[in-house]
Amino acid sequence: MVEPSIDYLTEKVDSKYTLAMLAAKRARELTVPGQNLPEKEVSMALKEIANDTITYERNKAR
Repeated sequence: MVEPSIDYLTEKVDSKYTLAMLAAKRARELTVPGQNLPEKEVSMALKEIANDTITYERNKAR
């Protein structure tokens, strides 16, 4: 089971695509070659989104 749940996470963002992009971008920022982390970078990114540690701002259409 994925924690936090996808349903809970999609309430934090406007779409599942935004969630995927935001989590992937943050996971890349957390990645350091040769570093042994206690959990996967994507899991850490999803927990940060759930805890409102990271936020995003949608660009307005022109």
